[in-house]
Amino acid sequence: MANDFDAVLIGAGHNTLAAALHLSARGWKVGVFEQAGVAGGAVKTGEYTLPGFRHDWAAMNLSLFAGSAFFQRYGEELGRHGCAFVPVDRPFSSSFPDGSWVGVSTDRTETLAAIRAVSPRDAETWTRLCDGFGAEAPHLFGLLGSPMRFRALAYFMFKTLRAKGIGGTLDMGRFLLSSPRAWLEETFEHPHVRAMLGAWGMHLDFAPDVAGGAMFPYLEGMAGQAFGMVIGQGGADTVTRALVAAIKARGGMVETGATVTRILHQGGRASGIELADSRRIAARRAVIAGVAPRALARLTRGTTPAFDGALQTFRHAPGTMMIHLAMDALPDWRAGAVLQRHAYVHLAPSLDQMARTYVQALAGQLPDEPILVVGQPTVFDPSRAPEGKHVLWVQVRMAPGTIAGDAKGEISATGWAEAAEPFAERALSILEAHAPGTRAKILARRIVTPVELEADNPNLVGGDQVCGSHHLAQHFLFRPVRGHADGSTPIANLHLTGAAVWPGAGTGAGPGFLLARKLAGN
Repeated sequence: MANDFDAVLIGAGHNTLAAALHLSARGWKVGVFEQAGVAGGAVKTGEYTLPGFRHDWAAMNLSLFAGSAFFQRYGEELGRHGCAFVPVDRPFSSSFPDGSWVGVSTDRTETLAAIRAVSPRDAETWTRLCDGFGAEAPHLFGLLGSPMRFRALAYFMFKTLRAKGIGGTLDMGRFLLSSPRAWLEETFEHPHVRAMLGAWGMHLDFAPDVAGGAMFPYLEGMAGQAFGMVIGQGGADTVTRALVAAIKARGGMVETGATVTRILHQGGRASGIELADSRRIAARRAVIAGVAPRALARLTRGTTPAFDGALQTFRHAPGTMMIHLAMDALPDWRAGAVLQRHAYVHLAPSLDQMARTYVQALAGQLPDEPILVVGQPTVFDPSRAPEGKHVLWVQVRMAPGTIAGDAKGEISATGWAEAAEPFAERALSILEAHAPGTRAKILARRIVTPVELEADNPNLVGGDQVCGSHHLAQHFLFRPVRGHADGSTPIANLHLTGAAVWPGAGTGAGPGFLLARKLAGN
């Protein structure tokens, strides 16, 4: 073999890059091999419409990364390599068809005024939740940041019991098992407040009636109130570029345009990889695959029947379509100019509509009323567009990876090449209804279908941006497979990382950092 490393990493997503940096810092020689021409996976930025307009390809919100244990350890080093964030004081809001809105600002008085306008009682509830967040956050974040091993889980339960008692611990367990709708309807009275928070569940494949999803609307609401949001200065790729530079500065290698075709192993132990150009790269201590579970069996050409079978049945969430818009000006929201000051505007009018959209996408139908997440990053980071211009980041949820039909009966195409334009027009019509005149402000647009998302990054199977459903049967100890939530595999020295591994999706780098700490020590 011409090249050899202590660790060879497949894929240059932020999790594998985080693992590579930590291993480098612990003295390992690392090599990262990425099939795409640009590192970053879903965390990258480019001029996808017009020169000077910088669009985040998929991930825009970097709050989890900025607040992660990984960034606490390596933030100063990444800063020296150009990583920079822009704080967002108005992280999200929801616009409704009746011209009203509800939103969250880091100014609690402002948030309460918005909620009080639709429900004084819900404003009181919001105050109570915010006041109690400081006591609840350590338990929830402690769970999400804990290695998913029986000993670690037992220790977490012991600490929780000591802090909360039996009753409080049971209440927490019930909350963790609840669906978004169950918790939201128990907690808030107004449908708009429920919808504002329920939209966050859809980001992680938790439709309103899916058990185990209540935590995410709660955490996003409370964290948005307490901390706001963070986006990348100049684009989300500020993270990727800094990670690559830091790895190289420590003597590691990151090679793009290098497709891995095989993981080499013999006698139950991984020894390296083979590339499409026939090169063989040796790994003395670890091969780390940042791939979707189903791809691992193809690369290994078989581990054990039970493990490979479980990977093949790993379930992916419905897909997403992205619409990148270069804008002459921001949308004029019917609900008021205040929405021009929010990073995200959700167009998801009710829990019932979200549930219907989700079921339609699961059935392979183009939803009759898809959910839109309208990102307005240039409100906070004008450097992403020419002076006076803007970009809109429009995430269309949900969209089936494979089209079986159209729930509205208007689109006959069943291939994304033909369905992309009419489905994008459906989404833009929803945006136009909430912000009349938006179409006239579009200078250029780029539609990215679920098929294109997967072609660019094979981990986004069917356009699934979270690399696998987070439903209870596929989360915690079961992500991706029971007994392997730490990224281990039946082959010694071969490890899986990325959003398919506990603690799952998001930009927090948890799967990569936890694995690297396990391999090389804290």
